Amino acid sequence: MSITPRGLHIDFERAERKWHDVVPKIVPTLRYWMEVEVHVYGFSIAANVLLSFFPFLIVLVSLCRYVFHWDAAEQAIFIALHDYFPGDTGDFLVRNLTATVSKRGPFQVGSILLLLFTANGIFEPLEVALNRAWGIHKTRSFWRNQLVSMGLILACGALAVTSTVLTAMQVTWLKPLVGSGGLATVAGVVLFKVAAVPATALGLFLVYWVLPFGPVPWQRAFNVSVWVALALEVMKYLNLLLWPVMRRKLEDEYGPFVNSATILVLSFLASMIVMAGAEWTARQPMQSGSAETLDSPDGPDSTEPRA
Repeated sequence: MSITPRGLHIDFERAERKWHDVVPKIVPTLRYWMEVEVHVYGFSIAANVLLSFFPFLIVLVSLCRYVFHWDAAEQAIFIALHDYFPGDTGDFLVRNLTATVSKRGPFQVGSILLLLFTANGIFEPLEVALNRAWGIHKTRSFWRNQLVSMGLILACGALAVTSTVLTAMQVTWLKPLVGSGGLATVAGVVLFKVAAVPATALGLFLVYWVLPFGPVPWQRAFNVSVWVALALEVMKYLNLLLWPVMRRKLEDEYGPFVNSATILVLSFLASMIVMAGAEWTARQPMQSGSAETLDSPDGPDSTEPRA
C-alpha cells in the first residue's frame, strides 16, 4: 500500500519487506550479546583498557610535549578526552594527566614498558573472541600472541599519533582565522572527528584482519571496520545524551571510584560493539547463501592458521 499526501510517497509494503529482511540479521547478534562467554571477553578487555589507558595517555602527551614540542598537538589530545569523556570525568583526566606529565618530566621508557605490558592484555581475550566469531578453534601460543599484540599496539599507537598530529596541524592553520575563543574549540572538535574516525576505522581493520588466528578476507574486515567505527561514534553521542543520569548513578554507587567505573563501563560497551561487528560479518555468507562459509574448504576454519 502506498500513500501520497502532498507529494510525499511512502511505500509501506517495501518498508515492511526491508524490515523483515533486517530483523533476522539483528536477532542472532542480540543473542550473541546475551551469551555469558561474550560478557567474560568484554569485561576482560575493559579491565585491561582501564589498566593501559592512563599510561597510553602519558606516553602520548609526553611525546607531544617533550619530543615534538607541539602545544597544539597536546591540546588536541585534551579535545579528544573531552569528546570521549564529557563533564567531570574529562576534566578529571585532563587535570591529572597534565599534573602527572609535568611531575614526571621528560619522556620516560618506564611508561612505554608499562603500556606495552598492560595493552597486550587487551588483545589476548579479543583474539579468543574474534576466533570464536569466525569459527576458528585454534589460538596462538602466549608468545606469538604477545608478538602480534606488540605489532598492533605500535600500529594503533602510530595511528593515534597521526590523528593527533593531523588535528593539531589543522587547528594551527585555522587559529589565525577563527581566533582562540569558542569558535576555535568547536573547530578543534570538528577537525578531531574528521581525523579520528578514519584512524579508528583503520585501527579496527588491522584488528579484524590480523588478530584472528586464521585468514580473514580483507574486504569483509575493511567493511565491518568502517561500520563499527561509525557505531562507536554513535555510542559517543548516546553517551553525551545519557551522561547526566549515568554520572549521578555511578557517583551514588561507586563514590570515589566513579571515574574508574566510567572508563570500565564505556570500554565494556565499546568491546561489545567490536565483537558484535565480527560476529555479524562472519555470519553473513551463511545467511546470504554464499559459497564461502566458516565450515567450507575455503573458510577460515579449515585453512592453516597464521603465525
